[in-house]
Amino acid sequence: MSDTGRVMETVILAVVIAVVVLGALGGLIVGSRRRKPLPPPPPRTPDITAPPAEPHVGDEAETPRDEPRRTIEEVDLPGGPAPVVVEEPPVVEAPEIEIPEPTAGRLVRLRTRLSRSQNALGKGLLTLLSREHLDEDTWEEIEDTLLTADVGVQPTQELVERLRERVKVLGTRTPAELRGLLREELLKLVGTDADRTVRTEPEDRKPGIVMVVGVNGTGKTTTTGKLARVLVADGRSVVLGAADTFRAAAADQLQTWGERVGAYTVRGPEAGDPASVAFDAVKEGKEMGVDVVLIDTAGRLHTKTGLMDELGKVKRVVEKHAPLDEVLLVLDATTGQNGLVQARVFAEVVDITGIVLTKLDGTAKGGIVVAVQRELGVPVKLIGLGEGADDLAPFEPEAFVDALIGD
Repeated sequence: MSDTGRVMETVILAVVIAVVVLGALGGLIVGSRRRKPLPPPPPRTPDITAPPAEPHVGDEAETPRDEPRRTIEEVDLPGGPAPVVVEEPPVVEAPEIEIPEPTAGRLVRLRTRLSRSQNALGKGLLTLLSREHLDEDTWEEIEDTLLTADVGVQPTQELVERLRERVKVLGTRTPAELRGLLREELLKLVGTDADRTVRTEPEDRKPGIVMVVGVNGTGKTTTTGKLARVLVADGRSVVLGAADTFRAAAADQLQTWGERVGAYTVRGPEAGDPASVAFDAVKEGKEMGVDVVLIDTAGRLHTKTGLMDELGKVKRVVEKHAPLDEVLLVLDATTGQNGLVQARVFAEVVDITGIVLTKLDGTAKGGIVVAVQRELGVPVKLIGLGEGADDLAPFEPEAFVDALIGD
């Protein structure tokens, strides 16, 4: 190789070495600029004492230490809403069973109440009969007094004729003789030989069945409840049938009356079939072995043919069990002649066997007793003389007439 070639290789080698050296120096300078100081070494880890090992099966447990213990009442509970106290539902106590007063002599005990309203009739007649001269005008006044008291035309004429004859024969008339005379004639008019017993005797394991009918407002449902009291007072067991399903409160009212004396009430859904309720009441009565079943029917307007037909249906359905023993028609004594119109229509639908006159203490027209008996040919068996629970009394002609003429 020539000397020139060697010189060129030496120069190139020197340049390469120089470049390498310069690159290495540059890298050291840059690295020294970016290097950060290292964080101080972490502190020395403390010694941790290992927890005691849990006891295993067979190891002896540590003897418990005696420490005071607090009851739950002494522990302070954290604040917050008060605990909810669940109240137990109140216990509904069964209504106390009442003991009705006995029916014997009940009308006699109520005589004062009756005489307050009816005494005007008796006093008026006695005053007229006590006149020294009984002329035609006086007899006409006697007739008017009787007609005003709703005795009725035919009964009035009969009574006046008998009084005329007896006064003429008697001649001189003392107050005591006149009172005795008038009492006898009024008793004949009212009637003392009719059977006024409410037939409720059970027969052949069949209870006595009584159906109560009448127009709304006469006190029919109340009378049914009071009649239950009368029967219970006489030692009878009773089932009530709430067949007045057209009045929402009728069943509740009747049930309340029954609960007071321990009588069971059979009722159905509101606006349900009355005949079905009546049928079930008789069925329950037979199964329970009670003495009497009382059926309260709807207070039907006597002018509504469809409703009267429904009443006839109730009677027919009940008689599938057994014949009715009584059909009692409830009349409001204060309605006078309107009551007679009602009586006629009801008598065409069902066979009325007895009459109940309510509110007799609220009218001076006690002659309705005579008129309605003549109209239907059936006796008045019960009369109502007030709003009290025991103000329904068996009708006694003697006590009634005594209340009319006073002492």
